[in-house]
Amino acid sequence: MRKLDINIAIDGYSSCGKSTIAKAISNRFRMVYIDTGAMYRAITLYCIDNNIINNLLVDYDLLFSHLPDIDIRFLYSSNEDQSETFLNGKNVESSIRSLKVSNNVSVIAEIPAVREKLVAIQRNIGLSKNVVMDGRDIGTNVFPDAELKFFITADLDVRVQRRFEEMKHMDGKVTYEEVLENLNKRDKNDMQRRKSPLLKASDAILIDT
Repeated sequence: MRKLDINIAIDGYSSCGKSTIAKAISNRFRMVYIDTGAMYRAITLYCIDNNIINNLLVDYDLLFSHLPDIDIRFLYSSNEDQSETFLNGKNVESSIRSLKVSNNVSVIAEIPAVREKLVAIQRNIGLSKNVVMDGRDIGTNVFPDAELKFFITADLDVRVQRRFEEMKHMDGKVTYEEVLENLNKRDKNDMQRRKSPLLKASDAILIDT
């Protein structure tokens, strides 16, 4: 199949199926898939492991000193038939999906220096086109000129149930109420942060899953 000379931006709320849709497009049209949420989760995991964030409080000086040392890459796994997230050379695809990371990621993601670092990487990836990228600000900030944009949404109770079923396999102790609280907080933080909040681009196609 010929390389597509376009970029596709997919934005939306947590647990709406953004990644599932992006992966399906990537597989069908052999496009490069980038999960930007995994990038923010990877930095959050790094911050947790290095005591940069504790009880949602961030040591900004420590974070800024560590940012240049954080390397995030996506490597294809033939066993899983998908790209997996690597943080400083270590496969963290499973670790970044934990509830602890989910509870802290919005705090890290709203920090301007973190967003600037990752957006620069994301835009550089998109220069060669043939990229499908999902996140919160792809169509409005990362790829404002993307040839095709989607905004994905779903009812909160549907999203909570999806995430709950997913997380039960990773952490049997997680409760439905914890997932509900987490998604409510993440929605609020994503929509209200000052830099690049979650918004539907005016030219994005709305899809309710």
